[in-house]
Amino acid sequence: MAVIKSNSNSNTSGKPSNASLQALTAAALALPGLMLPPAQAADDEFGVQYGHYQEGGRNLFGVESKFSPIEVDTLQGSGNIKITDRVKFNFNYTQDTWSGATPISTAPLELRGNRTATPNTVTGATPIINGDLYFDSAFNPLRTDGFGNLTGGVNRQLVHTMSSASPETRKQGDFKLGYEWDEAAVDIGGGVSLENDYESRFVNMGGRMDFNQKLTTLTGGLSYTSSDTKALLDHDALPYIDTNAYAAQITVDQAGGKTLHGERQDWAGHLGLTQVLNKNALIETGVGYTFSTGYMENPYKVVQVAFIDPNQQFLAPADGYFANVQALLEQRPNERNQVTGNVRYVQHIDAFDAALHFNYRYYHDDWDINAHTFEADWGQPLGQGWSVTPRIRYYSQDAADFYIPYLISKQAYASGDFNRSKLPANFSSDHRLSGYGALSGGVTVSKQFTKGVNLDVGFEYYTHAGALKLGGGGEGDYTDFDYFMANAALKVNLAALSSAVGGAAHNGHHHHHYGAHAPAGVMFDHMMDKQGDIMVGYRYMYGNQAGDTLHGTHAVSDQSIVNNGCPGTEGCGSTPLEMSMHMHMVDLMYAPTDWLTLMLMPQFMDMDMKLRELAGAPAESEEHHHGSGHATGGVGDTGMYALVKLFDMPGHHFHMSLGFSAPTGDVGIMLRPAHHEDPGFIHYGMQLGSGTWDFKPSITYTGELDKWSWGAQVSGTKRLESQNKSGYALGDIFQTTAWGSYSLLNWLSASVRGIYTVQGTVRGEFNGPHADHGPMDFPSNYGGRFWDVGFGLNAFVPSGDLAGNRLSFEWIQPVEDDVNGYQLEREGALAASWSYAF
Repeated sequence: MAVIKSNSNSNTSGKPSNASLQALTAAALALPGLMLPPAQAADDEFGVQYGHYQEGGRNLFGVESKFSPIEVDTLQGSGNIKITDRVKFNFNYTQDTWSGATPISTAPLELRGNRTATPNTVTGATPIINGDLYFDSAFNPLRTDGFGNLTGGVNRQLVHTMSSASPETRKQGDFKLGYEWDEAAVDIGGGVSLENDYESRFVNMGGRMDFNQKLTTLTGGLSYTSSDTKALLDHDALPYIDTNAYAAQITVDQAGGKTLHGERQDWAGHLGLTQVLNKNALIETGVGYTFSTGYMENPYKVVQVAFIDPNQQFLAPADGYFANVQALLEQRPNERNQVTGNVRYVQHIDAFDAALHFNYRYYHDDWDINAHTFEADWGQPLGQGWSVTPRIRYYSQDAADFYIPYLISKQAYASGDFNRSKLPANFSSDHRLSGYGALSGGVTVSKQFTKGVNLDVGFEYYTHAGALKLGGGGEGDYTDFDYFMANAALKVNLAALSSAVGGAAHNGHHHHHYGAHAPAGVMFDHMMDKQGDIMVGYRYMYGNQAGDTLHGTHAVSDQSIVNNGCPGTEGCGSTPLEMSMHMHMVDLMYAPTDWLTLMLMPQFMDMDMKLRELAGAPAESEEHHHGSGHATGGVGDTGMYALVKLFDMPGHHFHMSLGFSAPTGDVGIMLRPAHHEDPGFIHYGMQLGSGTWDFKPSITYTGELDKWSWGAQVSGTKRLESQNKSGYALGDIFQTTAWGSYSLLNWLSASVRGIYTVQGTVRGEFNGPHADHGPMDFPSNYGGRFWDVGFGLNAFVPSGDLAGNRLSFEWIQPVEDDVNGYQLEREGALAASWSYAF
C-alpha cells in the first residue's frame, strides 16, 4: 500500500465562497459568515456599512505564536436609484483588508522543528515545515524531546503550522440595471473583484414574475464568473515546498520570485419561489446549481507527506519507522458541481408586533461535502424608532473526500525524487475542508432617527469546533477557534426624507446656504441653520504620489537617494514608485442650539505603495524585492467637533470649530519582510492614524452676494502626546485656504481655491523592529511646505424627490512641493462630498 491516511481524528470541510486573499485563499474558499451581505436598498436609498472580523488565537499546544490572529476590516457602500418609474439602477462597492496569521499546513506535534528545536516553524516569519518523524508499527507518531530524540510513548496530537503575510486588500464593484413591469421584472448586471494575486469578473441576469394577485412570486437567475490567480509564492517557504506538480503554471521573475498562475470559470443558476400564506406569514424556497472548472487550489496551502523508505536501516526505532517529512502544494479536483437548497419562513406575531424568521440551507457537492445551515432571528420593535433583532445560527459540514491532515507514503524521498503515482490524485489539509460545526449568536440594534434615516449596529460571536459537527466525527480540537463580527450600517432613503420634510418647506430650508458652501475639500465650512437640524453626509478623498523623488523642491538622482536618503545606514536600497490613498468619511451633524453644531466624523481609509529598487544600491534589500508593494486599510482616526457661531448677518458669517481626533486608527501594522526573522512595522506613512489625541481648531469666514460666494479658513492639528504606543508622533499641521465661487446655473456653481500647508517631521521612531531600507522608513523624510490650487463644482438639487441633496467635487492640483528630506512628489488629489440636511 503506497499511501496510508493518518488516523488521527481528522475530518473537516470548507464552505465555498468567493473571497480570496494572499494570506487566506486564492482558491475562493472564505470563512463561513465572513462577508457582509449586499445591502438591500429601497428606491433612491444609499447606504454605507463597516464590519470588523476578528479571530481568536489558535491552540498551538505549548508553542507561543508571535503572529496576531486574522482580522478583517470591511467597508461597503451601496445605492439603489430609480431612474424612471420602471428603470432601477443598483450598485455596490466592497473593500476588505485582511491581516494576521493563517494555517498553511497540519502536522503531528512531534515533527522535529515544530517545537523547541526550531520554534520559528509556528512563531516566526519563516515556515520551516519539513523535518523528521518517528512512527511505531501502527504508524502512530512517537514522542521526542523536540530535537529528534525518542522519549517513549505515542503522541497523536496534531498542530497547525502558522504563517503570516503583510496586509492585503480586495476591492469589488458591481452593478445591476433592471426594468419592471406591473407583474414582472428583469435585470442584468456585472462586476469585478481585484486583489494583488487574484482577479474575478462576473456577469449575471435575473428575473421575477408575480402570480395569483402578487401572492406568488417566481424568481430566477444565471451568472458567469471568470477568475485568474497570480500568486507570488512565499519566498521563505519555497525552499521547503515541492511545487513540481504545478511546474507548467509557474513563472520566474528576474529577482527569482515564483508566481503560480491558474484560471477558473464558474457557471451558476438559481430558481426561487415565494408564497404569501396569509396576512402574517410567507414562505420562500429556492434551489441553486454551480459548475466550476479550472484551478481550484489555494496556492498558499501545503500538505506534509511523511516519506518512509521501505529499505531504511539504522535510523528506524525498534518495531517502528523513520520518516522524512516534506511539504507539497495541495492538489484539488479541477471540477466541482455544487447544489444548494433553501427554505425561509417569516411569521408576524401580532401580540408582540414582532417577526420571526427561520432559514434552512442545504449544500452538497461532488467533493463529498454536505453542509446544513439553520438560522433564526426575532425582529422586535421597541418604540420611538428603536428595534432589536437577536439571532442564532448553526452550521455543520462533512469533510471533503480528499481532506487529510497529513499523508504517509511508503517510499524513499531524495532531493525531490519520488514516485508521484504512489500519492493520491487529490489531497488537502486546509481545515476549511474538514468536518466541523459553527455555532453563533448575535444581536442587531436599529434606530430610525427620522423617516428615511436608519442606523443599524450589530455583533455576532462564533465558535468553530470539530465537536460541533452534526453526527460527530469532526476534526480534532487543534482546529478549534472562536471569532466575532461587529458591524454598523447607515441607510438614507432620500424619497422618504423628502416626503417627511415636505417639499416647499424643505427647499426653503436649504436655500440660505446654497451659494455659501465651500468646495468639497474644505471641512468645517458651515453650520446648521436652526436648533434641531440634522445633517448626514459622506466624504471621499483620494491622493496620489508618483514621479520624481524630491529633496526640498528639486528632483534628485537615485545615487543621491542611496547616499543621503537613509541616514545612519550603508545606503538606501529602494524608494517609493507610487503611493495612493483613499479615505471615506461619514459626516454626522446635529444642532442642539442655533449657535452650536456638533459633528462626528468616523473614517475608513486604505493606502497602497509600490516600490522600486534604486540604481547603485549597496545590495539587494533583505526586506523588499524589485517591484514589490504594500497595502493597508481599515478604520482611521475619529473626529469629534463643536462648531460655534461667532458672527452672522446677511452675506457674512464667521464661526470657529474646536475638536479632537481620537486615535482609533491602527499604528501597529506589521510588514512581513523577506528573509527576516520577525515582522516589523510598516512605514510611518502607511499606518492608519496618528496614534495620538490631536487638537484640531479652525476659524472660517464665508460670504455671498448675488451669484458670487467666497470664503477663507485657517486650521491646524496639534499632537497632544509626544509619542503614540508605537513610539513616534506625526508632525503638527498648519493650513490656510481661500476660495471664490460663481453660480453657473440655479443648481450648479464652480469654484477656485488656493491652499498653503505646513507639516512638521515625524518625532521619535518606532519602538520595535522595522525596516530601514528606503526614505519612507525614516522620520526626517516626512512633512514640508506645500502650495496647491483647487478647481471645484458644487451641485444642489432644488426640487423634486431628491430636493436638498448636495454633491460637490474638487480636483486639487499641486503647485509646488518643498519637502523635508527625501519624498515622492505629489501628483494630485480628488475630493468629493454628498450631504443632506433635515
